[in-house]
Amino acid sequence: MDWEFASRLVARVIALRAPGNGDEDSLAQPSPLVPTDSVAGRSLVMVIAIMTFLAALAAAAALLVAASSAEWRAEAATEASVQVRPAQGRDIESDLRIAADILQGTPGVREALIYSKEESENLLAPWLGQGLDLSQLPVPRMIVVKLDPREKPDLSEIREALAGAVPSATFDDHRIVMARLGDMARAVVSAAVMIFLLILGAMSVVVASATRAAVATNREIVEVLHIVGAADSFIAQEFQRRFLAMGLRGALIGGGAAMAFLLAAQALLRHWRTTAGGEQMQAMFGDLSIGLGGFVVILLLAGGVALLTGWLSRRIVFRHLRGLG
Repeated sequence: MDWEFASRLVARVIALRAPGNGDEDSLAQPSPLVPTDSVAGRSLVMVIAIMTFLAALAAAAALLVAASSAEWRAEAATEASVQVRPAQGRDIESDLRIAADILQGTPGVREALIYSKEESENLLAPWLGQGLDLSQLPVPRMIVVKLDPREKPDLSEIREALAGAVPSATFDDHRIVMARLGDMARAVVSAAVMIFLLILGAMSVVVASATRAAVATNREIVEVLHIVGAADSFIAQEFQRRFLAMGLRGALIGGGAAMAFLLAAQALLRHWRTTAGGEQMQAMFGDLSIGLGGFVVILLLAGGVALLTGWLSRRIVFRHLRGLG
């Protein structure tokens, strides 16, 4: 079907619906089926922007937690610890040196660092509080073991050697900690992905409702074009093009706001780094930087939202046209 003829026909139908606006100059200009500057169009753009912003934050949270979990587990996999408890009839300082010598002589162990009595007591401060006198308590002493990630040591051999030489020593390779970190990270990432999918589902419902409302508003135009023989693809393309433009505008606004929010949060964390809360947040989530790859993901998300908006509008219009027979 000829576009100029269809445009004039659409403009004439609009003029007939609004008496007094049907002069010849206005009839000569093509008129869009779905205007993007209407109140409904601007409202849809804002809804898409908000949904895109929330979806981008959910995706960024999943990326941050996954990256932090990988970093935690990588660090835990290269460290182990030995706890030496005071035992009656044994010199704990001698036991510490024996255990450290065994560890240093094991292939795959890079370093065995003996913590002093004060350093070992400070490890208990977060649970027992500051200022307590622990001198009369049998506080265990710690040895921090640095493992070579390229040459993994035989952990069972280390345990056997320590059990024979220092019976009060306990070797911990942090496997339980790594397993718990992995489970926690998977749970958080799964929750973020679920929120992300729910947001996309809600946005799809909004776009579908807006498309149906646009079809109902322009029912006369759609029916006239359908009666005179306009291809369904031509009518659906007009809706798709308009909704794609609105979806792209809203997605870029929401995606840009999400990137600005993440950059601002990163700058604030750097400012708060000297405080206890800032140190704890950085220890858990790093510096809240998702890197270049994260920003690329947000841009791809914005493009996907725009394409989803256009595709949904096209499918709904096709369904409506098939109902017209």
